[in-house]
Amino acid sequence: MQEWIVAMLVISILLIFRDMAKTILARRTRTEAGLLAGEEHPQKERIIQYAQSFRKLADTFYGMPYRRDYLSSGQVNRILAQTREQVCERCFQNSLCWGERSSEMARGGEALIRTLEEGEEERVQEIRGSWMSVCGHSGQFWQELCVLFREERQNLVWDNRMIENRLAVAQQLTETSRILERAAENLYDLTPAGADFQKELSRRLGRRHVILKNAWMMERTEGRRQVFLSLRARSGQCVAVTEVARILSDICGMDMAPVQGGRSIVNGDFHMLHFVEDVSYQLLYGVARLTREQEKVSGDNYICRQEENGKFFLCLSDGMGSGMEAFRESETVVELLEQFMESGFTPETAAKMVNSALVLGGREGMFSTVDICAVDLYTGICNFLKAGASSTFIKRDHWVEAISSESPAAGLVQQAEFDMASRKLYHGDYLIMMTDGVLDALPEDREEETMKEIILDIRDDTPKEISRGILERVLGYSDYRAKDDMTVVAAGLWKK
Repeated sequence: MQEWIVAMLVISILLIFRDMAKTILARRTRTEAGLLAGEEHPQKERIIQYAQSFRKLADTFYGMPYRRDYLSSGQVNRILAQTREQVCERCFQNSLCWGERSSEMARGGEALIRTLEEGEEERVQEIRGSWMSVCGHSGQFWQELCVLFREERQNLVWDNRMIENRLAVAQQLTETSRILERAAENLYDLTPAGADFQKELSRRLGRRHVILKNAWMMERTEGRRQVFLSLRARSGQCVAVTEVARILSDICGMDMAPVQGGRSIVNGDFHMLHFVEDVSYQLLYGVARLTREQEKVSGDNYICRQEENGKFFLCLSDGMGSGMEAFRESETVVELLEQFMESGFTPETAAKMVNSALVLGGREGMFSTVDICAVDLYTGICNFLKAGASSTFIKRDHWVEAISSESPAAGLVQQAEFDMASRKLYHGDYLIMMTDGVLDALPEDREEETMKEIILDIRDDTPKEISRGILERVLGYSDYRAKDDMTVVAAGLWKK
C-alpha cells in the first residue's frame, strides 16, 4: 500500500517535470504559433486531465464504506450462528430454544453482544444473569460467544485500519490533483517581456558588461511580478547579481531581488536568473534548546526558512516521549513539512500530507505535534496551524497574545482537524513558539498567564536573547531541572 502511494506521487512529480520541460523546449514554437490571448495551451489541458484523473480516483476511494465503531448486524448474526452451531446443536432443548423461542433467543443474544461492545461491566452481568435463567448451557454459550466476539472485534479493528489507509490514499490523491491544477495554472503564465522593456534592459546591462539573451515575465495572482533573465557577462568579466537586480528595479519601478539560493555572480556562461518583487518585511529568528535530564538527544525539531513566494515558515515539532525515538519522529515530521512547503504546498496541505504519512506508517504511538507559523513578508499577515502543539505568543510593545490549540497531534487519526488562526503583524512584533516541555514547567493552571509575564519582563530585543531569556526564567520554576525537552523559537519582524 505505502509503495503504491509513493509510486503515484513520484509519477505525478515526473509528469509535472515532463510538461515543464516541454514548456521550456517549446517556447519558440508557442510564440511562432501565435496563440491568441486567453487561448489555452494544449499541454495545460493535458495537465488538467491528469489532475481530473487523480481526483476521480480519489472520489472512488471516498465512495467506499467508512469506518465503524460497532459490529454490523451481519457480524452479530454470524457470531450467534457460530455459537449456536458449537454449543446448541448438541443440546436436547435446541429445537425448543431456536424453534418456538428463536426470536426471543436472537434478541437476547444480540443484547449480550451489544452489551459487550459498550463495555459496562454491571450491564454485562445483568444481561448474562437474564440469559442464565433461560439457557441450561449458559456458561459454555457465554465462553464461546466471547471468543467469537473478540475475533469479530479484531476484524473490525483491521477493517477500520484499512479504511483509514484508504482515506489516506484518497487524501494524497486529492492533494496531488490540486498540485497538478496549480501547476497548470502557473506553467503557461510565463510570457516574453515587451520589446521596449528588453531593449532598455539590454542597453543598461550592456553598460555593466552584461549581455541579455532573453527576458520573460510572470504576473502572480497577488499582482507581484517575477522576471526571468538569460544573461552572461562579457569575456573575463564577473558582475554581481545584486547589481543586475538594481538595474532591473529601476526599469520596473519597484524593488526587485534575486530569489534566495540562486546564483550570486554573472560570469561568461549564459544562465537563467530569477528575480521577484522584493518583500516589505524581514524576519530574524533565534532558538534556545534544552534536553531532558539523562537524555543525550532532544525529541524536539524545528525548521525556519524563507520561500521564493515571500513566505517565511517557522515549524516546530515535539516527538512523543524523549530520546532518540522521539527525535526520529519529530525529525520525520519537520523534514516532510520542509519538502512539501518547498514544493509550494500550503501549510494546511503539507500538514495533511504529513498526517497521512504518519497514519499510513502503521507504527503504534508514532505521532508528533505540528506547530507552523507562516509569515507573509509582503503583507505581515501570519497564519498559524497547530496539531497538538503548545501555545504560540505574539509580543507587541507591552501587550502579549496567546494562540492556543486543542487539536490532537499528527498521526493519531486520519481525518485530522487542525486549529488555524490568522493575525496581522507589524514592525517590531515578535513571535514566540515553544514545545510543551516549556509551559509544563510553569505553575499548573497558570501556564499561559505566567508565560505572558515572563515575556513582558524580558528587555532584550534580539530573538536569540529573547528565546534564551525565556528558557532561563522557566528553569527557575523547576529548580533548574529539565523534566522534558524544551525548545523556544523567537522571531522578530521589521520593516525593510
